[in-house]
Amino acid sequence: MLKQERADYIAARLEELYPTTPIPLDHSDPYTLLVAVLLSAQCTDKRVNQVTPALFKLADNPVDMARKTPAVVEKIIKPCGLSPRKSRAIVELSNILVNDHDAQVPESFEALEALPGVGHKTASVVMSQAFGVPAFPVDTHIHRLGQRWGLTKGRNVAQTEADLKKLFAKTLWNKLHLQIIFYGREYCTARGCDGTVCEICRSCYPNRRTPPKINSA
Repeated sequence: MLKQERADYIAARLEELYPTTPIPLDHSDPYTLLVAVLLSAQCTDKRVNQVTPALFKLADNPVDMARKTPAVVEKIIKPCGLSPRKSRAIVELSNILVNDHDAQVPESFEALEALPGVGHKTASVVMSQAFGVPAFPVDTHIHRLGQRWGLTKGRNVAQTEADLKKLFAKTLWNKLHLQIIFYGREYCTARGCDGTVCEICRSCYPNRRTPPKINSA
């Protein structure tokens, strides 16, 4: 198959496997989603969902969170890892939201990426999942699978994102990035598939006998 043919097949197969794409991180509004995504850096969604009930009981909006100290927040989010940095970012960004954005999460990539602890991937998740703006957040699963499926040779997530956006219609991005993540967790895992095991890898490359080289993110 040519690259575009692989992309079209993958999109169709993922739609069959995952017709619905619930957001993995528990949240109730754009602010709680923003905080949950920030916490998910180098941490599983499952662990984040175990921690956020206590955190959002403490404060589930920027006004209340801005009144807390990083030390109080850190005690709650410690299981997520990187807790000193994440706790400071949560309190600081909450203050910025209160002072500069009327206590609302801004609906722009530029404003989101200006917040402490918020990179392009986090901003992309919030823009796509909270506001419905087309975005293609690339995590380690998508970076890995994109290469295994011959859709990109990206040496970093930015290049992988750009390559995938060229292959898939913008109307698919918000759902597709979740579908790829779900597939990567269930079938094409880092250790369970080396590019020759799962259904999509075998369908895209039926004659592949050795694992492809994967550039780390």
